[in-house]
Amino acid sequence: MPDVYDLTRGDSPLIVSMPHCGTELPPGLEERLTPEARTLPDTDWHIPRLYDFAPGMGATVISARYSRYVVDLNRPPGNESLYPGQATTGLCPETLFDGTPLYADGRGPGEDEVGERVDTYWRPYHDALAAEIARVKDRHGFALLYDAHSIRSHVPRLFKGRLPDLNLGTAMGESCPGSLREALALVLAEISTHGHPAVVDGRFIGGYITRHYGRPGESVFAVQMELAQAAYMEETPPFAFDEARAAEFRPHLRKVLETLLGFRPEGPLGE
Repeated sequence: MPDVYDLTRGDSPLIVSMPHCGTELPPGLEERLTPEARTLPDTDWHIPRLYDFAPGMGATVISARYSRYVVDLNRPPGNESLYPGQATTGLCPETLFDGTPLYADGRGPGEDEVGERVDTYWRPYHDALAAEIARVKDRHGFALLYDAHSIRSHVPRLFKGRLPDLNLGTAMGESCPGSLREALALVLAEISTHGHPAVVDGRFIGGYITRHYGRPGESVFAVQMELAQAAYMEETPPFAFDEARAAEFRPHLRKVLETLLGFRPEGPLGE
């Protein structure tokens, strides 16, 4: 079994998950992709580098090594749609975000191959994430899960216009207590005054990870953050990291994580 994730354990209640930052492909897959797909345009580029301060804050960080084109770790294993009626991509995508084919000559994975990918790449990541949530909860009595993502600021097929720089998802308030959602919304409102527009539960309300693991009644509180990549990098190949933009942006992300770390459940069930 390949090493499908990197893990750095911290001693705080915070876990940062990075399911879409991977760029590795298993043998034989690259030649099946279209030339555009081989550039991995839908990757959450440079997310570990952007959040390089998180381990120093005591956060546990788990990040994927393999591309979302192998299997999407933020989709349910049964491939149920997370956004019914809206354009999206599935468990083993066959199109890019813009709707163009991912595979050359229609050579997408069959049912058996999808099952193998789930067993080889999807389950180990989720087994590890679940184990870290249990470890953190056992130590602190609760766990805070921050699912870290990014996307191009303009993807017409998925959303109209330009995406705000920060897009917080709480599954419409179902994945964390209202008090935490409100505290984060206040921080995002303040960040917006510094030229980084932000929204709560807009186009991105949180994917499988946020919705599945965010269980306030069990003292596990989850949010997703989708960033517009224009805030810290170039959005066209070769998708270069922009250290100047990132240096200006990181303090705002740190403030978000600090707000999470400052949260304490009010009752035994975090309600």
